[in-house]
Amino acid sequence: MEVIWFVFFTVLLAGYFALEGFDLGVGLLLPVLGRTRETRDRMVAAVAPYVLANEVWLVAVAGTLFGVYPLLEGEVLFGLYPLVVAMLLSWIVRDAGLWFRRRLDGSAWRGFWDAAIAFGSLGLSFGWGMALYAAATGFASPPVHPLGVLLGVVMTLLFALHGWTFLAWRTPGEFGGTRSGRALLGTGLVAAIPALGVLAGAMPYLLGHSAPPATLNVLSLMVLPFAPIMLGAQIWVWRTFRPGKDAFRFPSFF
Repeated sequence: MEVIWFVFFTVLLAGYFALEGFDLGVGLLLPVLGRTRETRDRMVAAVAPYVLANEVWLVAVAGTLFGVYPLLEGEVLFGLYPLVVAMLLSWIVRDAGLWFRRRLDGSAWRGFWDAAIAFGSLGLSFGWGMALYAAATGFASPPVHPLGVLLGVVMTLLFALHGWTFLAWRTPGEFGGTRSGRALLGTGLVAAIPALGVLAGAMPYLLGHSAPPATLNVLSLMVLPFAPIMLGAQIWVWRTFRPGKDAFRFPSFF
């Protein structure tokens, strides 16, 4: 049971980096590719149908982490408390930008919330790199370390590349290129490699510090009914808004 839950946690974390990674990447690219208001609207509209479905993966990751590996809760929250708070604030700022950018019209209003999307995406991307570094050291080293900062830069660049590939796949030719679904899958896997590397190194520790078997059995009964729903919703989103259907046919709620 411990191995099954480790595999499940690995899939969830890799899925979050591969899916939410292009959301963050598009946010990072708003100031770079979105030189005009219309262009920024198109970028946000392209990613809008996927945002909420992708964020569910982070909720599932957090629930699995604290349910299956309860001893890590204290280490993560204690060792990374300032970073976790900063990342949560970045998440709130990014999502606030998405929800509020079109609530009122006006260049100043749109510009402020578009900047919030970009800065929130930067904070989350950079924060994930530093968090992975701290996790790789067993939380013995603070995340604000030259190697942690370097990994933050790497994750930011990987997410930006993944975001550009998504735009080139979702809206061919709109933002300077055309990419296939295989290319998008490739950049998604690359974006998830740092997280997979950390989990591979932490595998012996996680398997030895899982929750008791009785707890894992109860968690399995709780998760089993929702896993097909989560997977089915993800498949529906990707089939409904795949290329070949106008990316801007449906009005964006962001």
